[in-house]
Amino acid sequence: MSWILVAVLAYLILAVVNLADKFILEQIVPKAKTYTFLVGLSGLLIFVIAPWTLSWPGWSLWFLTILTGAIFSAALLFFYYALKNSEASRIVTLVGGTVPIMTLFLSFIFFKESFSLRELIAIFFLVAGTVVISLVNTKRTIWFKAKEWFHVASSKQGKSILLSLLAAFCFALYWIGTKYAFNNQDFFSALIWIRLGSFLAVLALIIKKKDRQDIKNDLLRSNQKKQNKFIFFGTQGLAAFGSILQNYAVALGSVVLVTSLQGLQYAFILIFTYLLSLFYPKIIKEDQSKKIIIKKVIAILLIGLGLYFITT
Repeated sequence: MSWILVAVLAYLILAVVNLADKFILEQIVPKAKTYTFLVGLSGLLIFVIAPWTLSWPGWSLWFLTILTGAIFSAALLFFYYALKNSEASRIVTLVGGTVPIMTLFLSFIFFKESFSLRELIAIFFLVAGTVVISLVNTKRTIWFKAKEWFHVASSKQGKSILLSLLAAFCFALYWIGTKYAFNNQDFFSALIWIRLGSFLAVLALIIKKKDRQDIKNDLLRSNQKKQNKFIFFGTQGLAAFGSILQNYAVALGSVVLVTSLQGLQYAFILIFTYLLSLFYPKIIKEDQSKKIIIKKVIAILLIGLGLYFITT
């Protein structure tokens, strides 16, 4: 199967997951720390296939793979904190627009990867589309706030910018480490070790007694409604499937091109948020003025052009 088809399907699934993440953080699991812990814990489910796929890579490669997983947990924590402090579409696009650029530089440094002119044009359009999405509302966007870094009116917005950039850098490091792991190990074996690294990292969240108590209280509150469990575990099931597909696309193709294609995820998010805010405003409510819709359409067209240059 083509890595492009795998990536497109992965980002369609992950778009749904991102929207659900925002709802879960607001309605079910309020604390980003708790959600990160649960995500790291649920990642261990992949160990069910360990007896048939897991192999020992050697100490140096094992340590690097575990570290890669730990970096992923750090990226998630930064991302969820940023997501909780700002609008879903803007945080997701700020992170998504920055990750391919950072990955491009890191890939050149570590892998000496080069790209054809068409691939560079594709990356440009995909990233440009993501940036346009984040510029949907100039007065409220975090890109606009970034220009006023030293005069930020809202401390929440300033914090969300920093957390988003930290998340983007950690995600870029994670993808570089993941590509290296897939190049030197069997796919599922590497993925299992990476998930173990993510789990070991989130254990740091329960070292302090206060943090353990906070997470426990958060979980007790979130378990008051039975449907909350179905929403959370259903989301995690989708996230796991989407993540496996995304990782498989990285294993098959270029890590930079796969991360650049993440712009598709944000195009899907725009479509989903528009439909949800139109029919279910209590779940997600976003500005749907004519001017903003035009900008969103331009963003989707740019991302479509990027996909065209990759596939032709």
